[in-house]
Amino acid sequence: MAQTTNRGVQFKLSRGRTREGLDYQVLAIELTRPDRLVSPEDLGAIELPPGIDTRVGVAIDGRGPIWLYGYLIHELHPTAWVACNDPRIGAIVIATHTKGVRVGQILQLGQVTDTLNPALMVVGPPDSGKSVFSHRLFQSLIEVNSNIYLQRANWDGEGNYTLELPPDLDAEGFKATNKGELSDRFFPYHARAILELRRQKALTIVDVGGMVQPEKQPILEACTHYLIISSQRDAVDNWHEFCRDRGNLTPVAVIHSSLEEVEIVHQQQPFIEMTCGPWIRGQSRPIPQGLMERIQSLFSI
Repeated sequence: MAQTTNRGVQFKLSRGRTREGLDYQVLAIELTRPDRLVSPEDLGAIELPPGIDTRVGVAIDGRGPIWLYGYLIHELHPTAWVACNDPRIGAIVIATHTKGVRVGQILQLGQVTDTLNPALMVVGPPDSGKSVFSHRLFQSLIEVNSNIYLQRANWDGEGNYTLELPPDLDAEGFKATNKGELSDRFFPYHARAILELRRQKALTIVDVGGMVQPEKQPILEACTHYLIISSQRDAVDNWHEFCRDRGNLTPVAVIHSSLEEVEIVHQQQPFIEMTCGPWIRGQSRPIPQGLMERIQSLFSI
């Protein structure tokens, strides 16, 4: 395996073969700074690993900004084909110079496995801090294991990008612009994505929005655990009934979210229950240590 380390990003080049016998290369991206950020000015100093074979296609894999992917796609253009790996679907071919591989084709990389790792569903009523908490949990976990994925299974337009916007930009405006609508295939699509992620990721965190809806049954069937974060105490029982009783999921924690600076543990077993807050965009509150340890116990570090 060849690799290069640049400012803020490391590339690893490996080889593989699909079940259909197609040889491929994988260019894996790993963001190496503690905050997992890379700057546009870093592009000028980027070096790809030696040994890239232009006769064989390349799949780009890993977390990185869209402009980094754009740069890599351009640099890898001389190869037989270029694909971008979406762990929820597969490697999607976006450019090709060879017969037998077409644009839009989905290639399955790596070995097929029936082993399913855990998926933690983060639930609770609106305005409880679910999205902020989920994002902070994801950021904290990838510091100890980079093989963590946060799946936003909602259509409200909110995502990591809104939580990472500079404070002077209107996150609500971005959410409104990108807000979608519920369709019959929305939750089944995300359920299939979660199952595929569970075959590859040590832990999948799933944010499903703030409503108890029967349409979310496919998500329940795709997950294994749940965590409730709620600013309304009288809403907690409804989420237990939905996730534990209807979905047969295992509870990990109940967080009574507060706008005040507070961290009080009420119980440790059979799940953690605590009052904690605030979970507000722009305020970098750490995940409580006991809760981190409980969630980390779901997967091997």
